[in-house]
Amino acid sequence: MTDQIWIQLLLLIGVAVVTVLLTRSTADARHQAIRRVLLAAFVVVTASAILYPTWLSQLAALVGVGRGTDLLLYALVIAFLSFIATSYRRMKQQDRRITELTRTIALTQVRQEQAGLPTAASPGEDMSHDDGPVEPPAAGLDEGPDRPS
Repeated sequence: MTDQIWIQLLLLIGVAVVTVLLTRSTADARHQAIRRVLLAAFVVVTASAILYPTWLSQLAALVGVGRGTDLLLYALVIAFLSFIATSYRRMKQQDRRITELTRTIALTQVRQEQAGLPTAASPGEDMSHDDGPVEPPAAGLDEGPDRPS
């Protein structure tokens, strides 16, 4: 085999590995379907560019770009910017979820304290101090008329 065939084979294997990794997502069904369609288009275009490098130069000339490598660079910049925007949006959603969970936990702890129930210690709270004897749980929580002591 010539050197060109080896590099083509290596690049096609790389595209296949990326394809497998990107299809293993846990996103919702709509997002997953869009991702798979875009991934299939990516695989077809990438494999075509690897197997027929002059095709990319011809496409670049057709759309008014000087060289195929320049067209590829422009496409990668657009893909990178869309990745950044998607990641930013996902990070903001995650921040909102964490805030909601933190508020829910705080409100639950306050309600438990007001009801006289024991609360779990906060992650940063020091448990080394002694507040005196530990009180048993409120009556009726662990034992009931149907449960043996």
